Amino acid sequence: MNPSTEGQLIVKQQPVSQGRTDLRKRKPKRLAIINECCTGCAGSPACVEYCPVEACMFWIPDEDHAPFGRIEIDKTTCIGCARCTSKGPDGAFLEGCPWDAIEMVDTAQWEAEHGVELPDKPDQPVEQWMSVSQTHV
Repeated sequence: MNPSTEGQLIVKQQPVSQGRTDLRKRKPKRLAIINECCTGCAGSPACVEYCPVEACMFWIPDEDHAPFGRIEIDKTTCIGCARCTSKGPDGAFLEGCPWDAIEMVDTAQWEAEHGVELPDKPDQPVEQWMSVSQTHV
C-alpha cells in the first residue's frame, strides 16, 4: 500500500460494469486482478460486459497517454465469478479478456501482499459505488 494514496477515493469512470446490486455476504475465495497486460481495449473492454456486478469493473484513464487507459476492479464488490476471464478450449477466445490481463488470485494472498483486509460485504451503500478507496483497487 502506498502511504501517499491511502484513503484517497477513485471516481469510477465509464465504461462501468452493470448488474447485481445485492451485497455479497462474504469475501470470495478468489479475486479478479488486472495485471500489466491490460490495454483497456481502447475504451471498449470486453471484460466489463461480462461482469455481473454493478460498478465492480471500471475504466481508469491514463492521463499521460490520453485517450488510453485501463480497467480496474473494486475488490470490495468482486464476487470471484471469473466471468471476465472466461476462455474456451485450448485458449480459444470465446468471451472475457482477449489479452490475458485478468488473473484470479487467492483473496487471502492479495490481502497479505497489500496489507489490506477486505470487508465481507461492500463497505458503502450501493448508491455510493461509483467511487472506491484507493486501497481497494
